[in-house]
Amino acid sequence: MSDTTLSVAVIGAGMAGRAHAAGYRAVNTVFGEGLPPVRLAAIADANAELGADAARRYGYEKAVGSWEEVVEDPSIDAISIVVGNNLHRPIAEAAVAAGKHVLCEKPLAGTIADAEAMVGIEQTAGSTGVVTAVGYTFRRSPAVSAIRQHVQGGELGEMSVFDGRYWCDYACDPHGPLSWRFKGGPGSGALGDVGSHVIDLGEYVCGPIVSVAGGVLSTQFGNRPLPLGAVVGHNAAPVSDEMGEVENEDSASFSARFASGLAASFSVSRTAFGSPNGLAFDAYGIAGSAHFDWHRPAEYRFNDAQADPRTRGPRQVIAGPQMPYFAGGYPMEAPGVGGGNAEMFTYQARAFLDQVAGVAEPLPACATFADALRTMRIIRAVVESSERGGAAVEIA
Repeated sequence: MSDTTLSVAVIGAGMAGRAHAAGYRAVNTVFGEGLPPVRLAAIADANAELGADAARRYGYEKAVGSWEEVVEDPSIDAISIVVGNNLHRPIAEAAVAAGKHVLCEKPLAGTIADAEAMVGIEQTAGSTGVVTAVGYTFRRSPAVSAIRQHVQGGELGEMSVFDGRYWCDYACDPHGPLSWRFKGGPGSGALGDVGSHVIDLGEYVCGPIVSVAGGVLSTQFGNRPLPLGAVVGHNAAPVSDEMGEVENEDSASFSARFASGLAASFSVSRTAFGSPNGLAFDAYGIAGSAHFDWHRPAEYRFNDAQADPRTRGPRQVIAGPQMPYFAGGYPMEAPGVGGGNAEMFTYQARAFLDQVAGVAEPLPACATFADALRTMRIIRAVVESSERGGAAVEIA
């Protein structure tokens, strides 16, 4: 790292890659002092047109055609890996070997074996001062973080029920192209793509999961048309008449038990019509409850035993400076101004670079490779439960 700047690059110019790129662009505008100015060095993507467009939009110096060009550039200090899951391990290995700090998108890798290898990389990196982190972006939501404070502060009493779900509809069209998201075997579909987020949030709010049961995986479309060219994110693309097999699940559900004894249920889907990005959860205790829905990201509902029975009941809590991340994180620090996805990626990028730069008062640290491996092991346990007719499976 230069004495005066911190140089960053993003590998992957698709939907999530652009969110990372925008996040780095804004990191010096939020929270306290201490972070050096950030140099937006490069966007890497094999799709030259896509990479050039992302570099132009977000003010990066250049676009390059391969991740190797980023890793081999000695002027770049830190990278985000935002490409297909099977590429995470080789890029992370090469980047850490080159002394670069790494923020990797979830899920951590395409396989458990690759994820375990990446945790080994992380252990080596830590001894040399290289930071490795994973992008569980929803941890940065002011409302979600406020609910976590309610739970951990005991305001809901002993926790009794957690219900988490992440329902999307990006795969409802049977003519949607067969992209890499539909390859990789059971557990790598809706569970890996969106389930990793809601599983992480369940543990972030309520503590560790110790077992799962009742696993059910289903696939609504067994075959999809092959694309004629590159597929970007969840977008439609020209397709051929030739069909290919979908290898993973469109939907899944399971129950879980936390270390505290808390009972929980989870469901995920990429074929839930009318639910574009439906991350939501309900957390119940014996003295209160809290409810969050990402389709209404600037608020949550809270209920407790108020003294006067006439005013008891769920009430809307509007996001504002009383919540984590809001004060210092919004240009207009006033309740009711909204907020959403872009801000969370900025906070995540700032937290990562706080770690890299050793900022005196950093944001809460990002999840580690080891955290993300744990999520993958929970997903593997759900798959095993489904293969065993719903049997309970302990988390190794």
